[in-house]
Amino acid sequence: MKKILTIAALFASIFAANAQIGIMGGFTSSNTTVNTKDIMENAKNISLYHAGVFYKFNLGMGFAVQPTLAYQVKGATLEHNINAGDIKAASETLETKTGFIELSAGAQWGMDLLAFRPFVFVEPFIGYGITGSENFKLGENFSGGKIDSEKLDAAAKEVKNKLEYGFGVGGGVEIANHVQISVQWFKNLGNLYNDGKIDGEQVMTAVKDNYKNVENYSGIKVTLGILF
Repeated sequence: MKKILTIAALFASIFAANAQIGIMGGFTSSNTTVNTKDIMENAKNISLYHAGVFYKFNLGMGFAVQPTLAYQVKGATLEHNINAGDIKAASETLETKTGFIELSAGAQWGMDLLAFRPFVFVEPFIGYGITGSENFKLGENFSGGKIDSEKLDAAAKEVKNKLEYGFGVGGGVEIANHVQISVQWFKNLGNLYNDGKIDGEQVMTAVKDNYKNVENYSGIKVTLGILF
């Protein structure tokens, strides 16, 4: 038993000697993809943010792992035109945002050039949505039909998938073992909304049937990290 404890203490000391804690934050530009030609055709990027803490383990030979716990806000703006039933040429904009508590595990490789270390990385992640908003805006050319925008907002928020998972790939540079600057492309897997669960009385059939085509967020992250 004493030997086991001694070995465990030795490994713990090795990890501690090769590990650094850090704080991070930055800019997130996210979007979504819509797999239909009839509705919500124009998806636009929206600029948001992320912040959190991380722990970097140096494994030697240029390899490192860097688990991160962050608050990550992602979103998108979707624009479309509707011409269905008594809804004649109605333009509508949906802005959606989700704030996730996100846990990721980045695997890095880079060359140590003394003053700085350029690196590449891959980063799978999983998260859970704790904040969010949906904002529907009907265009001035809306005519016919009765749609309650507030109920639409509430319905879309209710059926949004809270659990997220995906991956990111990117590169960066570490300066003097204390500053990290990285750029990452990320992709959430799965759809943004649960298919077919939006109340048909509040959302026209043409819209409801196409929510299944709204993919989850993807985009670019620019991050500044400080290691201690």
